[in-house]
Amino acid sequence: MGSCAGARRAATALGVIGLLGAVLGAVMIVVVPSLIQQQVLKNVRINPNSLSFNMWKEIPVPFYLSVYFFHVVNPDEILKGEKPEVQERGPYVYREFRHKTNITFNDNDTVSFLEYRSFQFQPDRSHGSESDYIVIPNILVLGAAMKMEDKPMTMKLVLTMTLSAFGQRAFMNRTVGEIMWGYDDPLVNLINKWFPNMFPFKDKFGLFAELNNSNSGLFTVFTGVKDFDKIHLVDKWNGLSKLNFWHSDQCNMINGTSGQMWAPFMTPESSLEFYSPEACRSMKLIFKEVGRFEGIPTYRFVAPTTLFANGTVYPPNEGFCPCLESGIQNISTCRFGAPLFLSHPHFYNADPVLAEAVLGLQPNRQENALFLDIHPVTGLPMNCSVKLQLSLYTKAVQGIGQTGNIKPVVLPLLWFEESGAMEGETLHTFYMQLVLLPMVLHYAQYVLLALGCALLLVSVIYQIRSKEKCYLFWSSRKKGSKDKEAIQAYSESLMTSPPKGTVLQEARL
Repeated sequence: MGSCAGARRAATALGVIGLLGAVLGAVMIVVVPSLIQQQVLKNVRINPNSLSFNMWKEIPVPFYLSVYFFHVVNPDEILKGEKPEVQERGPYVYREFRHKTNITFNDNDTVSFLEYRSFQFQPDRSHGSESDYIVIPNILVLGAAMKMEDKPMTMKLVLTMTLSAFGQRAFMNRTVGEIMWGYDDPLVNLINKWFPNMFPFKDKFGLFAELNNSNSGLFTVFTGVKDFDKIHLVDKWNGLSKLNFWHSDQCNMINGTSGQMWAPFMTPESSLEFYSPEACRSMKLIFKEVGRFEGIPTYRFVAPTTLFANGTVYPPNEGFCPCLESGIQNISTCRFGAPLFLSHPHFYNADPVLAEAVLGLQPNRQENALFLDIHPVTGLPMNCSVKLQLSLYTKAVQGIGQTGNIKPVVLPLLWFEESGAMEGETLHTFYMQLVLLPMVLHYAQYVLLALGCALLLVSVIYQIRSKEKCYLFWSSRKKGSKDKEAIQAYSESLMTSPPKGTVLQEARL
């Protein structure tokens, strides 16, 4: 009887453990998602106590700027009216360092900051050196010619003589370093002397001169501490809540974030919006596919085909016009009036006539498309590659001899790629605290529930089987005692003399 009682106690103990496990698992299914959400919310807010604050303050991800120049092969022929031919040179790669300063937390749940950038040439990653010579269009000459197109002939002649006096031509042969970071130009010095507000640069003119050791403007963004729905969204840029570069309220809106972090808990229906001071506009990327980066689940976002479409193809972009062919955006209004255009490299995703007008261009999606891989739970970028091209619209301007007989053409100057991927200790910390831990908690709840239910089921089966065994054992013991009583009674009856008058009969075989 002791063994049956022990079996029953063991089955009961298993049942209790299983019930507790099942209850704990069920509770975790309700509680864990909330815990994960709280953990993520706590660590992605712009707060000095959050895990991502130092990442936000001084981005630990190594960023690289890769620049590809379009070397003009036939400048003299272009001046005679022939089709331009270019040859891609590069990449010339620079390590990009970013850090935020003047960080000021405001009373309205926002924080203001300046982000400074500096660039350091990387010879081992580059295909060439900064001393390489490149022939490119002279933006100052051709840009000034376009601005004078509708001016009186007298002014055009004065400009022609001025350019000649300073030895300025339609094309120039400069080193990569000079084109990137600036070169001394007496014409620029003269213009800055007499027209001090015409150019945003002083003394030296370079395509990236204003970016090195400088900031991209005063950003004010929401921290998400009080109102999480606005986390990372730009409130103001340089004190402005909207721009004044464009011709419609929609195009002048400052939408999205500053381009470094986005709101967590994304879905495939989410989009990435950010404001780019370099492009002087807000941009919107769309979801393409689910992927993985170093074991971390990601969403890939890419540029829609309408990003640089003109107003005819995509009416909301009408405010960015005057436009030319679709696929290039006029940024002259925010680039000192020069007829500069922004697009994808090699005029990818643009009207084919643009690439056909210049020999040496080969647009393709794999080489020229941009993307951002975002961890959807936290909204942090894991891997990115943003590629853009800068081009100059030029043509012959009557009265300005430097333009010769150039046929109207959008001539590419260069394209660049800003890329970065999380790695090293930063990636390990991010993975452990914001990916692995939530994943373990997520699966633990179901494991506990399944284990608890299994133990509960085992205890029930064990209880039933124990009862059956104990019943059989009890029944066999009870039956055996009756047989012994019957045998003993029979034996006693044989040993007892029969009563008088009883007739004994002979057994027959």
